Amino acid sequence: MTDLPTDVTERAERLTRLAREAVDDAEADAYRTERDEILAEYDYTARIRNDETGDVLVCHPVEWVDDGVIRPERVDDIDRGVEIRLSGPGDPDEWAEIDAANRAVVEAITQAHGETHGANAELLADFMGNHYAKPISEATPDEIQEFRDDYVRRNAWPTEEQQSVLEQSIRLTVEEAGGRVPDV
Repeated sequence: MTDLPTDVTERAERLTRLAREAVDDAEADAYRTERDEILAEYDYTARIRNDETGDVLVCHPVEWVDDGVIRPERVDDIDRGVEIRLSGPGDPDEWAEIDAANRAVVEAITQAHGETHGANAELLADFMGNHYAKPISEATPDEIQEFRDDYVRRNAWPTEEQQSVLEQSIRLTVEEAGGRVPDV
Protein backbone atom coordinates (compact mmCIF):
# COMPACT_ATOMS: atom_id res chain seq x y z
CA MET A 1 0.00 0.00 0.00
CA THR A 2 1.90 3.04 -1.31
CA ASP A 3 0.66 6.58 -0.81
CA LEU A 4 1.24 9.12 -3.54
CA PRO A 5 4.25 11.37 -2.76
CA THR A 6 3.62 15.13 -2.80
CA ASP A 7 6.05 15.77 -5.65
CA VAL A 8 4.25 13.19 -7.80
CA THR A 9 0.90 14.80 -6.98
CA GLU A 10 2.29 18.21 -7.96
CA ARG A 11 3.66 16.82 -11.24
CA ALA A 12 0.31 15.17 -12.00
CA GLU A 13 -1.45 18.48 -11.39
CA ARG A 14 1.02 20.40 -13.55
CA LEU A 15 0.73 17.92 -16.43
CA THR A 16 -3.08 17.96 -16.17
CA ARG A 17 -3.12 21.77 -16.32
CA LEU A 18 -0.74 21.73 -19.30
CA ALA A 19 -3.01 19.23 -21.07
CA ARG A 20 -6.05 21.43 -20.43
CA GLU A 21 -4.26 24.51 -21.80
CA ALA A 22 -2.72 22.79 -24.82
CA VAL A 23 -3.89 24.10 -28.18
CA ASP A 24 -3.00 20.88 -29.99
CA ASP A 25 -4.77 17.56 -29.27
CA ALA A 26 -1.53 15.60 -29.69
CA GLU A 27 0.21 17.86 -27.16
CA ALA A 28 -2.65 17.43 -24.69
CA ASP A 29 -2.56 13.64 -25.15
CA ALA A 30 1.21 13.62 -24.55
CA TYR A 31 0.79 15.49 -21.24
CA ARG A 32 -1.98 13.14 -20.11
CA THR A 33 0.07 10.09 -21.10
CA GLU A 34 3.07 11.36 -19.14
CA ARG A 35 0.83 12.02 -16.11
CA ASP A 36 -0.68 8.54 -16.34
CA GLU A 37 2.75 6.91 -16.60
CA ILE A 38 4.02 8.79 -13.53
CA LEU A 39 0.95 7.81 -11.52
CA ALA A 40 1.16 4.20 -12.72
CA GLU A 41 4.60 3.91 -11.10
CA TYR A 42 2.74 4.18 -7.76
CA ASP A 43 -0.24 2.07 -8.89
CA TYR A 44 -2.45 5.16 -9.11
CA THR A 45 -4.73 6.45 -11.81
CA ALA A 46 -6.42 9.81 -12.46
CA ARG A 47 -9.69 11.18 -13.67
CA ILE A 48 -11.34 14.60 -13.84
CA ARG A 49 -14.51 15.00 -11.78
CA ASN A 50 -16.85 17.82 -12.69
CA ASP A 51 -18.87 19.17 -9.78
CA GLU A 52 -20.99 22.26 -9.18
CA THR A 53 -17.99 24.44 -8.32
CA GLY A 54 -15.60 23.34 -11.08
CA ASP A 55 -13.26 20.57 -12.18
CA VAL A 56 -11.27 18.41 -9.78
CA LEU A 57 -8.32 16.13 -10.57
CA VAL A 58 -8.83 12.91 -8.62
CA CYS A 59 -5.84 10.57 -8.17
CA HIS A 60 -6.54 7.24 -6.51
CA PRO A 61 -5.17 3.69 -6.30
CA VAL A 62 -5.95 1.53 -9.35
CA GLU A 63 -7.08 -1.25 -7.00
CA TRP A 64 -10.19 0.80 -6.24
CA VAL A 65 -11.34 0.56 -9.86
CA ASP A 66 -13.12 -2.22 -11.70
CA ASP A 67 -14.12 -1.79 -15.33
CA GLY A 68 -13.61 1.98 -15.15
CA VAL A 69 -15.77 2.45 -12.04
CA ILE A 70 -14.61 3.05 -8.47
CA ARG A 71 -15.97 0.25 -6.28
CA PRO A 72 -16.66 1.58 -2.76
CA GLU A 73 -16.05 -1.83 -1.20
CA ARG A 74 -12.46 -1.66 -2.50
CA VAL A 75 -11.71 1.69 -0.87
CA ASP A 76 -9.65 0.76 2.16
CA ASP A 77 -8.61 4.27 3.26
CA ILE A 78 -10.13 7.35 1.61
CA ASP A 79 -7.09 9.39 2.67
CA ARG A 80 -5.09 7.56 -0.02
CA GLY A 81 -7.09 9.44 -2.66
CA VAL A 82 -5.93 12.90 -3.67
CA GLU A 83 -8.20 15.67 -4.96
CA ILE A 84 -6.87 18.83 -6.60
CA ARG A 85 -9.18 21.62 -7.69
CA LEU A 86 -8.47 22.63 -11.29
CA SER A 87 -11.12 25.30 -11.72
CA GLY A 88 -13.59 27.24 -9.67
CA PRO A 89 -12.93 28.75 -6.27
CA GLY A 90 -10.07 27.59 -4.08
CA ASP A 91 -10.18 26.84 -0.38
CA PRO A 92 -11.34 29.93 1.52
CA ASP A 93 -9.83 28.48 4.72
CA GLU A 94 -6.40 28.97 3.15
CA TRP A 95 -7.11 32.56 2.11
CA ALA A 96 -4.52 34.16 4.43
CA GLU A 97 -1.71 31.97 3.08
CA ILE A 98 -2.87 32.52 -0.50
CA ASP A 99 -3.07 36.28 0.02
CA ALA A 100 0.41 36.38 1.57
CA ALA A 101 1.87 34.48 -1.39
CA ASN A 102 0.06 36.75 -3.87
CA ARG A 103 1.29 39.88 -2.02
CA ALA A 104 4.88 38.59 -2.20
CA VAL A 105 4.45 38.35 -5.98
CA VAL A 106 3.15 41.94 -6.07
CA GLU A 107 6.18 43.13 -4.11
CA ALA A 108 8.57 41.29 -6.42
CA ILE A 109 6.90 42.76 -9.51
CA THR A 110 6.98 46.28 -8.06
CA GLN A 111 10.68 45.98 -7.21
CA ALA A 112 11.67 44.42 -10.54
CA HIS A 113 9.37 46.28 -12.95
CA GLY A 114 8.16 49.45 -11.26
CA GLU A 115 5.04 50.93 -9.72
CA THR A 116 2.75 50.67 -12.76
CA HIS A 117 3.27 46.93 -13.20
CA GLY A 118 3.13 46.58 -9.41
CA ALA A 119 -0.25 48.30 -9.32
CA ASN A 120 -1.58 45.93 -11.99
CA ALA A 121 -0.11 42.96 -10.13
CA GLU A 122 -1.94 44.15 -7.01
CA LEU A 123 -5.21 44.24 -8.94
CA LEU A 124 -4.63 40.66 -10.09
CA ALA A 125 -3.75 39.58 -6.54
CA ASP A 126 -6.97 41.15 -5.24
CA PHE A 127 -9.01 39.46 -7.95
CA MET A 128 -7.52 35.98 -7.54
CA GLY A 129 -7.62 36.09 -3.75
CA ASN A 130 -11.02 37.64 -3.25
CA HIS A 131 -12.94 36.07 -6.14
CA TYR A 132 -11.34 32.64 -6.38
CA ALA A 133 -9.31 32.15 -3.16
CA LYS A 134 -6.49 30.96 -5.40
CA PRO A 135 -2.85 31.85 -5.87
CA ILE A 136 -1.96 33.83 -8.97
CA SER A 137 0.09 30.87 -10.20
CA GLU A 138 -3.12 28.84 -10.64
CA ALA A 139 -4.96 31.40 -12.77
CA THR A 140 -6.80 29.74 -15.65
CA PRO A 141 -7.33 31.30 -19.10
CA ASP A 142 -10.99 31.97 -18.23
CA GLU A 143 -10.04 33.66 -14.95
CA ILE A 144 -7.44 35.86 -16.67
CA GLN A 145 -9.98 36.81 -19.32
CA GLU A 146 -12.57 37.63 -16.63
CA PHE A 147 -9.96 39.71 -14.79
CA ARG A 148 -8.92 41.60 -17.91
CA ASP A 149 -12.30 42.04 -19.60
CA ASP A 150 -14.63 42.40 -16.64
CA TYR A 151 -12.97 43.00 -13.27
CA VAL A 152 -10.48 45.65 -14.35
CA ARG A 153 -13.10 47.61 -16.29
CA ARG A 154 -15.80 47.49 -13.63
CA ASN A 155 -13.94 47.44 -10.32
CA ALA A 156 -10.39 48.69 -10.67
CA TRP A 157 -10.34 52.10 -12.37
CA PRO A 158 -6.76 51.75 -13.59
CA THR A 159 -4.82 54.75 -14.83
CA GLU A 160 -4.20 55.11 -18.57
CA GLU A 161 -0.62 54.02 -17.96
CA GLN A 162 -1.81 50.88 -16.16
CA GLN A 163 -4.23 50.10 -18.98
CA SER A 164 -1.52 50.51 -21.60
CA VAL A 165 0.69 47.82 -19.99
CA LEU A 166 -2.00 45.53 -18.55
CA GLU A 167 -1.25 42.55 -20.82
CA GLN A 168 2.47 42.77 -20.06
CA SER A 169 1.73 43.14 -16.34
CA ILE A 170 -0.44 40.02 -16.35
CA ARG A 171 2.30 38.03 -18.09
CA LEU A 172 5.03 39.28 -15.73
CA THR A 173 2.89 38.63 -12.66
CA VAL A 174 1.81 35.11 -13.56
CA GLU A 175 5.38 34.19 -14.54
CA GLU A 176 6.75 35.65 -11.28
CA ALA A 177 4.18 33.59 -9.36
CA GLY A 178 5.48 30.45 -11.04
CA GLY A 179 2.42 29.88 -13.17
CA ARG A 180 2.05 29.33 -16.85
CA VAL A 181 0.76 32.35 -18.70
CA PRO A 182 -2.46 31.25 -20.35
CA ASP A 183 -3.03 32.22 -23.95
CA VAL A 184 -6.19 34.31 -23.95
